[in-house]
Amino acid sequence: MSGRLFNLGWVHLRRGVQVVFLGLFVGLIVWPHFAPSSKAPAALEAFFHLDPFIALSTFLTTHTWVHGVGLALGLVVLTVLVGRVFCGWICPMGTVHDAAGRALFAIWPDSRRRDHWSRWQLTKYVLLVAFLVMAAFGSHWGTLWDPLVLLYRSMTAAVLPAAQWAVEDSSKALYDADNPVAQAVSSKVAEPVYKATRDYVFGGVDRQRQAYWGGGAIFVLFVGLLLLNRYRPRFWCRYLCPLGGLLGALSLRPLLRRKTNATCNQCDLCGMRCHGGATGGPGEQWKPAECFGCLNCTTACHRDSLSFQLASPLAAEPKLEPLGLSRRAVLGGAVGGVAGLMAMRITPQARGKSLNAELLRPPGARKEAEFLDRCLGCGLCIQVCPTGGLQPTLLEAGLEGLWTPRLVPQIGPCSYTCTLCLQVCPTEAIQRMDLEAKQKTKIGLAAFDVSRCLPYAFGRDCMVCEESCPVPDKAIFYLDVEIRNRAGEKLTIKQPHVDPDLCIGCGQCEKMCVFVDRPAIRVFATNESRNPNNQPILPSADPYG
Repeated sequence: MSGRLFNLGWVHLRRGVQVVFLGLFVGLIVWPHFAPSSKAPAALEAFFHLDPFIALSTFLTTHTWVHGVGLALGLVVLTVLVGRVFCGWICPMGTVHDAAGRALFAIWPDSRRRDHWSRWQLTKYVLLVAFLVMAAFGSHWGTLWDPLVLLYRSMTAAVLPAAQWAVEDSSKALYDADNPVAQAVSSKVAEPVYKATRDYVFGGVDRQRQAYWGGGAIFVLFVGLLLLNRYRPRFWCRYLCPLGGLLGALSLRPLLRRKTNATCNQCDLCGMRCHGGATGGPGEQWKPAECFGCLNCTTACHRDSLSFQLASPLAAEPKLEPLGLSRRAVLGGAVGGVAGLMAMRITPQARGKSLNAELLRPPGARKEAEFLDRCLGCGLCIQVCPTGGLQPTLLEAGLEGLWTPRLVPQIGPCSYTCTLCLQVCPTEAIQRMDLEAKQKTKIGLAAFDVSRCLPYAFGRDCMVCEESCPVPDKAIFYLDVEIRNRAGEKLTIKQPHVDPDLCIGCGQCEKMCVFVDRPAIRVFATNESRNPNNQPILPSADPYG
């Protein structure tokens, strides 16, 4: 019994460590809301630098190591020595799935459940091979499914906006209700919750409500993955996680091993509590590549028949079961990766035969092919954008560009004095530069829709776009033009024009246009600095002298 109590203490410690790391991860999500507008916290990238799957994929696509790769190498060493403890103790995505599984089984219990190893758990290794083969051929797409990337994107683009909507709108509904009970609930419960979340989670009074294109799809995917934990605990971690597959492949002969003694009666209580599906059956069967090091099995055993002990990597005891991945499965994963990449790159846009004029990348973004070779689709740049203008793409950049950032000026412009997105990219898909260089970088060019613009289409003066232009010398200027009104009278109006040498495509004019449904001035990717093949307007071509 003393051994079981000792193991129970380790389990409580593990749960405490999980809570701490999940809290740190959530804190990094919320932190940008309260950080100074000119400086992003350096720790924002820490979790992504810890991830060896991201580091390896980036190296295969770019042949360079990302800065901070030392953290990933440290995790590799830790995994080789003691197994997949990252999955059981540190990974915030694993903690979320752990909590979801416990909640779902508490609601719908299943006393007959057995969590033995299944060959379907090899799926994550096949996916890992496919993603790494794609990376070797220049596609970073697999990192979209990295657990840290998936969790950060889901939290920033879906969960937090949904929570903000729920808190604010429910509080308003209770406040507006003409009902004594609702008024009491509003003053005693809803209003304090609203103020606390507004001030300490959503960024304070001045922070605008965030909303993202595709947030619904991201939310459904995330919730769907959580619900799968009712079918098998830690479903994502067992069957689909590419990082888990990489760490499992590094854990074949760890120093820390599980051992059973002669008191084991094959009751299989350990198998019922194993979240990783690391056992093929009762007793000694144990696959180190699937073990999370959670110690649930040791606390489940009432006979103290299980323990973890240190052993030499070359030792025959305690026994280790192999990974069980066949060469045919590896080959299938490689072929699948090549086939998936072919499907993504057969389109004219992927081959550079056509350009999406509305695909505005953040300032500092590399050329499109190089950008996609590095971008994780994590949402860090989207989260720190103070205007909310950076949005995750759907198919605007093709399937290979899914969930990568693009600027939507109608939602929010690129702030002229902001460099936050340039500071946080963990793989430098968005290159770092100072404010002066950023203000000279062109992400697009504004153009007027003369069928809607007030001075052109309706003969009325409007100076909103010129007044809102943040460029010191004003990229929008006016020319006096004589027109006739309906009565035939001559009028002089000011018609706006864009100076292509000065316009940087920030989108402030589009955001402030009086036409809010479809702005009469819009920004397109034309003349973007990163693409010399999309610069039809040369600096010397000035028709206005």
